[in-house]
Formats: sequence, C-alpha cells, structure tokens
Amino acid sequence: MINRVIGPVVSSAHLAEGSFAELSEFEFGLIIASNAFDRWVVRAMSAAGYPELSALDVLVLHTVRHRDRPKKLADICLVLNVEDTHTVSYAVKKLARAGLVRTGRSGKEKTVEATPTGAAACDRYREIREGLLIQTVQGLGLEPEQVSALAGLLRLMSGQYDQAARAATSL
Repeated sequence: MINRVIGPVVSSAHLAEGSFAELSEFEFGLIIASNAFDRWVVRAMSAAGYPELSALDVLVLHTVRHRDRPKKLADICLVLNVEDTHTVSYAVKKLARAGLVRTGRSGKEKTVEATPTGAAACDRYREIREGLLIQTVQGLGLEPEQVSALAGLLRLMSGQYDQAARAATSL
C-alpha cells in the first residue's frame, strides 16, 4: 500500500499549478456546491408542485416574496447578482404565466410581487426544506455561527470575482 498525500482536490490541475492552489480548491467546491444547490432548488420546488421551474425561476420567486413587498426588476437582478436582466425578465414572465407572481407599476418602473399562490408555493418549499435539508445539515454538528461566517466569506469572494471580471473586461 502506497502512503502519499493526495490533494489539492481541484477540477483543473493546470490552474492549481500557479500560486495559491487553495483558491482552485475553493473554486471546485463552489462549482459542485452551485450545481448541487441548483439541483436542490429545482427538485424541492418540483416537490412543492411546480416541476416546470428552473433554478433561476425559483430564486426569482423567493426574492420577489422576500418581505412580501413589490420588487423592481433591477432590484431582483442586483440581489441575485444577475447581469443578464433578460433572464430575470423571462423568469418573471414564466412565473406570471404560472400564477405565482403579478406585475404592476410604481411610477414608471415595472414591479413584481408574489400572488397568494406564489406565497403558498414558497411556504410549501420552506416546509420541504425544513424536512429534507435543515434537519440533515443540523445533524452535521455545524454551529450556526460557522455557517453564517461561511456565507459572509462567499459574499466577500463574490465581490473579488466581480472585480476581477471587470478588470478582465478591460484587457
């Protein structure tokens, strides 16, 4: 039996060959977590009765439902960090066709708010999340403060990636 250190665990060894290989580990974790999260969101909403929704559709619905007040399209894009507003606009149209949101106006701006059916779908999603995800995550023994710190790190890193994207655009 050969005893050797394995690692780092990355998706692209050629990127980890540079300095700060740990960032490649972070990126691989981000890739697989992002895909797992998208899959979870879609399947949970499907279990809630809406199998036709994409991950972005579900995230837009939850964002619109947040604090039960109308949202502007630009605000939804900002909160979700979505650059392509047409994808969010399409999601809103799809959610409206499903009866989950309705559009309105606030001055010249188009607004979106959850319908009672949309709110009920979000509530059902929360019940499924509590039963299938929250209980198992709590069983991992993580402290809530650790999860909160990790969320802060992800938000911080998203800013670094956004800044690097802006710089790359100028090359």
